Amino acid sequence: MRKILVMVTGVWMALAGFATAQSSPVVVELYTSQGCSSCPPADEFLGKLAARDDVIALSLHVDYWDYIGWKDIFANPKFTDRQHAYARAAGKRMVYTPQMVIEGQDHVVGAKPAEVSRLIKAHSKIPDPVKLSVTRKGMRLEIRAEPLQEGLGRMVVQMVRFKDGQTVRIKRGENAGRDLTYSNVVTEWEVLKEWNGRSTLSISAKMTGDDDCVIIVQRASHGPVLAAARVR
Repeated sequence: MRKILVMVTGVWMALAGFATAQSSPVVVELYTSQGCSSCPPADEFLGKLAARDDVIALSLHVDYWDYIGWKDIFANPKFTDRQHAYARAAGKRMVYTPQMVIEGQDHVVGAKPAEVSRLIKAHSKIPDPVKLSVTRKGMRLEIRAEPLQEGLGRMVVQMVRFKDGQTVRIKRGENAGRDLTYSNVVTEWEVLKEWNGRSTLSISAKMTGDDDCVIIVQRASHGPVLAAARVR
């Protein structure tokens, strides 16, 4: 009887541990440009992803198509640099639009909904190695990150600000004459803290302005996303 009780207790503890292992929303970064004729379908698809609770969809506008007749009003050279850094981390030589980077790991054409959806589903089943919680107190955020594994290596805690529902009339270039709507347009991507993951991290950050916000914990040097949380 005692042996059976021990076995039942062990199974219950294992199930309890499984139940508490959770995955945060899957981070999808779309690298896009208003000057790219191939981008509108991906921009529209990102809008659908942005409506999902299990996805953090972010639109990062790059500037390397600005020379072909239309300067993207949301473009930021820092986002171009970020995309190039992802390419270097993956051992790739080139970048392109529309490109999606999923959880900092998988690179896929943003106009391929089936492939993107498959990757999102796969990542959503993987428990986070970091437990992340964010509490908002007025214009300040209290951020707590707890390692759930050893040997996570060097990480960065990032604050991402973005605006939703931005409609633009494109007057020149490949998309001339079109009214295009963009979802979750990133306005700022800031590293708040580097973290070695050897102990629980607690930091405070200030928010300014009305832009929406998410916190993302990612392995340094543009590695995998380890946890993410929306700021409510």
